Amino acid sequence: MTKRVELLAPAGSFEIFKAVIAAGADAVYVGGNAFGARAYANNFSEEELLEAIDYAHLHHRKLYLTVNTLFKEKELNEQLYPYLLPYYKQGLDAVIVQDIGAFAFIREHFPGLEIHTSTQMTVSNRYGAEMMKALGASRVVTAREMSFAEIEDIAQNVDIEIESFVHGALCYCFSGQCLLSSVIGGRSGNRGRCAQPCRLPYETFDADKKPIGNAKKPYVLSPKDLCTIEMIPQLVKAGIYSFKIEGRMKQVEYAAGVVSIYRKYIDLYMEKGEAGYRVSDKDYQKLMDLGNRSGFTEGYYKKHNGADMITFEQPSHKKGNEALQEQIRQQYVQTEIKEKIKGNLMLSKDLPAKMTVECGEVSVTVTGDIVQEALKQPLSIEKIEENMRKTGNTPYEFSSLDIEMNEAIFMPMKSLNQLRRDALEALSEKLLAEYRRPETDQDDELEHTYASGYMNSQTSNPCANGYEDNCGVITVSIENRSQLAPVLESDIVEAVYLDSTCYTRKSVLNDMKNDCELIMNAGKKAYFILPSVFRKHTSEFYRNIAKDLQNLRLDGVMIKNYDALWFAKTYLNELPIFIDHNLYSYNNKAVSELSQFGSVRITAPLELNKKELAHRNNSNSELLIYGKLPLMTSAQCVKRSTEGCSKNPGIIYMKDRYNVIFPIKNNCDECYNVIYNSLPVVLFGQADEIKRMKFASYRLSFTTEDVNEVRKVLDICTESFVKQTKNVKDIYSGEFTYGHYKRGVE
Repeated sequence: MTKRVELLAPAGSFEIFKAVIAAGADAVYVGGNAFGARAYANNFSEEELLEAIDYAHLHHRKLYLTVNTLFKEKELNEQLYPYLLPYYKQGLDAVIVQDIGAFAFIREHFPGLEIHTSTQMTVSNRYGAEMMKALGASRVVTAREMSFAEIEDIAQNVDIEIESFVHGALCYCFSGQCLLSSVIGGRSGNRGRCAQPCRLPYETFDADKKPIGNAKKPYVLSPKDLCTIEMIPQLVKAGIYSFKIEGRMKQVEYAAGVVSIYRKYIDLYMEKGEAGYRVSDKDYQKLMDLGNRSGFTEGYYKKHNGADMITFEQPSHKKGNEALQEQIRQQYVQTEIKEKIKGNLMLSKDLPAKMTVECGEVSVTVTGDIVQEALKQPLSIEKIEENMRKTGNTPYEFSSLDIEMNEAIFMPMKSLNQLRRDALEALSEKLLAEYRRPETDQDDELEHTYASGYMNSQTSNPCANGYEDNCGVITVSIENRSQLAPVLESDIVEAVYLDSTCYTRKSVLNDMKNDCELIMNAGKKAYFILPSVFRKHTSEFYRNIAKDLQNLRLDGVMIKNYDALWFAKTYLNELPIFIDHNLYSYNNKAVSELSQFGSVRITAPLELNKKELAHRNNSNSELLIYGKLPLMTSAQCVKRSTEGCSKNPGIIYMKDRYNVIFPIKNNCDECYNVIYNSLPVVLFGQADEIKRMKFASYRLSFTTEDVNEVRKVLDICTESFVKQTKNVKDIYSGEFTYGHYKRGVE
């Protein structure tokens, strides 16, 4: 018999919540009035959420709460505990979390509450899943870009529940690695406020700025909606436990309708297996009518990327078939499900009325007013049964009701109604008692150990691991080997980060060895940046060369994702670890948690403003003071979608409706794209206030710059930031931005 899986539905309102329960959802994920990744949904009030928790449990379902935004310092320390406490006590089943600091906080202060890692954590490999398991997660929500083979690798090697998206909207970018909405419009996806600029039109150009692609198909960043209804057997066999439907911003007809169809076919597969599994054309059309974007795609489960996954011409969400919408409203919105209960009513003259109700194995008995002798018209058993079966707005209905009574008795209907209410309330209380939790003490510092053996004893000394002479230094990262020469000429640079994109897989060891020797001979330190996305094929390659990497004259490795972090702790444990801004440390709890893995440096997040940076513990952190920010890291490839795959890394461009041009680099060895901001962040002019924040180091990030541009930026940094002898605006002639340094995000 195939192991049962969970059908997980979205609900952006209480009405939708009840409808998807009626439609067959095993569990529902919702957002409260704070900290959810859909800030503009019609999220639940505290009263509604408490009621929803009980409603789910009375119907033998589960409710998960999204707290999947990044937390600022005050939010984590002052707001998260009182926000979660009433839901925790009520019996909330799990929280969905992105922020590693919030993860640690919840683990410590809410014992027994399951933690599911959000897809925003960009786990795309077994190593990330192993790390989350070690930290205490009970479930990992995989990146949408993962294939069946990659998910199966987790299922076979990590004892953790796997949740994956099966239907709904796809992001163009790896979730959690998108700053496009944040940088160009101030609405951060990491804070639940994404403005979806990926659904806007863009023109595309080749390296020589000549138009490519089809001008009539400008929606190059807009994926079609995911639909896996025909792949349920493969999803189950891959090891996915929870089938997640996207759509907390969708309407009730969509949510309930999609859930009902997936419920039907999950049950069909569980009953008849793969041999008897077939999706009817009629039901597939229903899914289309409920909503689609230029049709559907099966997503990344069977393929890495492709133009057939992009809408190109029409990004809007379409629906149709009003008769179907009305049918769903009648079947799931206007009708509530009821739990079957058994009842026994005993009415004996001169004794208190007694009623017993049973739901499953749970039984309660209550007593009421004294049964009287009938002076005039006695009660009939038919009248009593008709009245007592009226369960109204309760979650119950009687499957059977036995009535034992004397003849010629009387009892006011008001008393009988009260008896029934008391019985059903007592039944609910007993059914829900097993979910209730006692209040926790916010001030308790609960000891926590990790399954892996990592403890809080790791040092957070910013000058640890032999790096003590470099506190407050200038570092540089490069993404092209040609950028190295001017970096080595600069007297202010003390460390160089060599990005994996500088090399090909065939030549990485030899070329990096040569570059490390040049860096060492220049009196500087050398670090290697592992790929931005660390998937199964990537980890297999680096596992094969791990010993060779450690034998190079490297001073450490820089990490951009949790998969690579756990991999480095496992296979590159002789090398100090530096953490890039992609692993967000919005709050000091996150800084502390990341430090448990022996990190020497943690790069400050790009979305914090100067006030927030000043209140952060920066003693072992690095601040990016120059660079074109990576706005999107995507498994899709704009070059492949518009002019075809050449398997040669390079730069193309896209232009938005305001004529702003963004460079796009394709990493062909690892097969992902990075879209960069049009203008670099330049913080040289803020040297005085930045240095008061006491960062351990300051980085210049070179991405698309040529040799002359690199040399010029280094000279400007020397004069305006290091020596502070000149005003940056007097010597920097190009346009630039302060990023989020001055404005931050909401």
